Amino acid sequence: MAKTMYITAIAVNIGILGFFKYAGFLVDNVNSILPFDIPHPEVTLPIGISFFTFEIICYLTDVYKGTIKAPRSPKKLLLYVSFFPHLVAGPIIRYSDIQHQIDNPKVTMAGFSEGITRFMIGLGKKVIIANLLGESVAQLLNPSSGSATVLGIWFGVCLFALQIYFDFSGYSDMAIGLGKMFGFNLRENFNYPYVSKSAGEFWRRWNMSLGGFFRDYVYIPLGGNRRFYLRNLFVVWFLTGFWHGASWNFIIWGLYFGLLIYLERLFIGKWLEKAGAVVSHIYGTFIMLIGWVWFYFTDLHEAIKALLTMFGLNHRDFSNLELQIYFKENLLLFLVAIIASTPLMKWTFTRMAESNPKLGAGLHGIGVPVLNIAILIIATILLIGSTYNPFLYYRF
Repeated sequence: MAKTMYITAIAVNIGILGFFKYAGFLVDNVNSILPFDIPHPEVTLPIGISFFTFEIICYLTDVYKGTIKAPRSPKKLLLYVSFFPHLVAGPIIRYSDIQHQIDNPKVTMAGFSEGITRFMIGLGKKVIIANLLGESVAQLLNPSSGSATVLGIWFGVCLFALQIYFDFSGYSDMAIGLGKMFGFNLRENFNYPYVSKSAGEFWRRWNMSLGGFFRDYVYIPLGGNRRFYLRNLFVVWFLTGFWHGASWNFIIWGLYFGLLIYLERLFIGKWLEKAGAVVSHIYGTFIMLIGWVWFYFTDLHEAIKALLTMFGLNHRDFSNLELQIYFKENLLLFLVAIIASTPLMKWTFTRMAESNPKLGAGLHGIGVPVLNIAILIIATILLIGSTYNPFLYYRF
């Protein structure tokens, strides 16, 4: 009886997600092979549906397996599912992460202050860095334009890679910060993914809550590394891509990383160990940028054009005056974003505080509040003065 109820509940939740998120995609693909057209369903996607659906699946599975006990009060379950700080853009949390915090949230001045700082860091990432980077991405990543160049597409992909990192990690930071203000410690979702030296390491650092979900609730139950390893790997990466959007480019993007991880386990990983850190970092950056091409272009023809242009196979100029202008206008922001995407600033701040306790106390006592106020003022000015404020993860 319990198993039947569990399977039914999982099926209902996946069915709701499938209807709202994938019905139109499936109808369009069926229509492409049928001699007649099925009406396209005009369905509005509920914001954050993938996140709270996955959290419900986590909860149902953990209760069914006995990992956690179902709370007696339905209010606790409703709070877990509808906890607004992370509801729209993650991270995906599990009931076991916050079940004790629901019973006894610890709201302290120190935690509230830390939450404000974390929220401001996320706000700065999103509004000051991601939005400003994104303003040039659409112009540069247009392979059909007559002004498209080899270096232009490469630069556009680099800007988009930084934009989506600061956009998504910024939202995660704001969610974690809001959680701290209310006395909840949410799990981290990013760990400087652009310092990765392989596809596998990149996904251990990028959207870690999603990777953990697919590992614990799909990959391992299918058999993990023990049996049908190759099937399990590609099922997970197909689902990872499909989770990001109802479009073939996301499926290709997911399978692309699945193939790379398989090849790294097969032989590339051993080769990278011998090649050294520098070569490994170059490899990691290269494969990541190629992956973002598939993520950015929902039109597969445009993605292929972009890739051909990047490798000089689309009869485009190497560079032009327009690109030089874009590069000069974005150079400072580009360099700041690169540095901010690494642990360098955090490491420097920690070393300064450790080597000079008085300086560290001053940085925490005066520097951090000043920085928070500065971020708030700059972000407010930018939000008021610009209409460009995309929500890249709206489709999730």
